[in-house]
Amino acid sequence: MRLGGRLSGAIDVLTDIEERRRPVADALKDWGLAHRFAGSGDRAAIGNIVYDALRMRLSHAWLMNDASPTALAYAVLLRQWGFSPDALAAELEGDRFAPPPLSEENLAAFSSRRLEDAPLHVQGDIPNWIQPSLEAAFGDGWLTEAKALAERPTLDLRANTLKASRDKVVKALERSGAAPAPIARYGVRIPAGDGASRLPNVTAELSFQKGWFEVQDEGSQIVADLAHPQEHDQVLDFCAGGGGKTLAMAAAMNNKGQVHAYDADRKRLAPIIERLRRAGTRNVQVHDDVRQLDALKEKLDVVLVDAPCTGTGTWRRRPDTKWRLTQKNLDERVAQQQEALTGAAAFVKPSGSLVYITCSVLPEENDRQMERFCSENPQFSPEPVLETWTSLSGNGAPRPVTRDGRSVTLTPASTGTDGFFFCRLRKAPQ
Repeated sequence: MRLGGRLSGAIDVLTDIEERRRPVADALKDWGLAHRFAGSGDRAAIGNIVYDALRMRLSHAWLMNDASPTALAYAVLLRQWGFSPDALAAELEGDRFAPPPLSEENLAAFSSRRLEDAPLHVQGDIPNWIQPSLEAAFGDGWLTEAKALAERPTLDLRANTLKASRDKVVKALERSGAAPAPIARYGVRIPAGDGASRLPNVTAELSFQKGWFEVQDEGSQIVADLAHPQEHDQVLDFCAGGGGKTLAMAAAMNNKGQVHAYDADRKRLAPIIERLRRAGTRNVQVHDDVRQLDALKEKLDVVLVDAPCTGTGTWRRRPDTKWRLTQKNLDERVAQQQEALTGAAAFVKPSGSLVYITCSVLPEENDRQMERFCSENPQFSPEPVLETWTSLSGNGAPRPVTRDGRSVTLTPASTGTDGFFFCRLRKAPQ
């Protein structure tokens, strides 16, 4: 396919997302099934246009004075892919699969408008109602943080040290541009690329099938590492999901001690079995019924709560969720987090630690949750975490956002990762 056909395909997908309010991954999959003649490069290019358009939907629409799928797709090529209006028109000329050209009104708006004149939430490509929360979280730096959440993410991997060193994984993926990640001890990073470039399908690699690495954002690796379980510890991953942090902790413990993986949603937990097998992990027990955990109450050294959240920290990878988020969604997640914290706290032994993690950057889900929980459960108190950060990543590594050193927030702007919140609470000894 030429660029015109790819552009038309992206407009079709964006229209489908807008009209049916469905996840972007589903819309792209259905488009591909309906257009089997499109090659993998075509599908990747169309996906890039769609994701780029959704990440910067507000600012694209403001500059084009038009929020239609056509205007958004054209804005991607003009703003992000390096085309001038004349060069793009020449590229599309004579392509019978190309969409109609931009209107004179769109071109006039794009040439005359300056993003600096737009409302701040438009400049940051965030829903207007979220702005006060980001201001509370990041102060004067909130706009920089918001803009970073609209950039393309890298492809991050974690070397599974039970089977391979990081250097071995980097060498195996050398042709994909892999390099050591900047912060995580076992992280491997592949650049995001630009324009129509596509990321490699690393799960098709023999090294992946051998269990040498897992696909995991560097931020997720870091917060699992900050939990800092020791080889002899008894650990509970209370909201284990697909098991990414369970696997990371099990490897950090060198297959010693015990990690219990539990999730209330059995469907989310199901993939963990195959992942554990491939990784060669032997110190994990998987539980899908909370009653199976009764014997563990007040006996565990580390209990990790990777709480259900709005996912605002993952907006780079899931930009469609940014525009579906509502205050009701946030309120529901806050209630679920409180329930998860209360349930998980029952398993922490005296002098043990309760680790709270979200992939959100909103204070309602992060510091305010910790303040509420500690006020209602005075036997728990936050521990300084920056010392652990430095011991794991070194003095020269990027630093997270923190108010007092007792909790940290990772962000694309500060650490080059997805957004994550981390706080470790220590339970008082008896």
